[in-house]
Amino acid sequence: MSVLVVEETVVNLDQMLWQTWKSMDVPEGFRAEIIEGTITLSPTGGNRHFGINRRLGRALYDHLHGTGYGPAQDGNVIAGLKVLIPDVFVAPDEIDEIEHPEGVGLLASGVALVVETVSPGAEARKRDHVLKHRAYAAAGIPVYVIIDDYDDGGAVTILTGPDTQRRAYASSTRVPYGKEAVIPEGPAKGFAIGPEITGERRD
Repeated sequence: MSVLVVEETVVNLDQMLWQTWKSMDVPEGFRAEIIEGTITLSPTGGNRHFGINRRLGRALYDHLHGTGYGPAQDGNVIAGLKVLIPDVFVAPDEIDEIEHPEGVGLLASGVALVVETVSPGAEARKRDHVLKHRAYAAAGIPVYVIIDDYDDGGAVTILTGPDTQRRAYASSTRVPYGKEAVIPEGPAKGFAIGPEITGERRD
């Protein structure tokens, strides 16, 4: 009986957070996500953050041309009653089949790759390296890329092989700035994230 009560409470909490999130008036310059039982407000990035994401989006657009997939930025990716807003993500050009029934975003099941560019501060690093790692893996998103200026002079980490039960990726490859980090699978396979996107090492 106690197990049923606990499960019921979790479902009710998830529903409450979902309804609250849908009714929120998010301040300009912020994004609201539902991660691990909490609605998280975080500011959009500064000029450096924006520049990396813009260069990444343009390069992905060229790489994906003709594949039926394309890049998008700052859109809602929905996994159950969880809401994630990647800096950049790759999804089919035709989104009708992966639109959320309530029209609030795209279903995580149709998203092939997500990218987070880490903002300054310990909380931002924890969010992208720990909380979002677990959330994207639990959602079954095949490839998660972290671009991190603050990882020992800068590094790109590519995570693949999501285990939805363990909420973790099986494989992690870290490439320092100055070298090319290559996407190993999916529609963006062979796409390289190098100095033309990240810049050189930031020692």
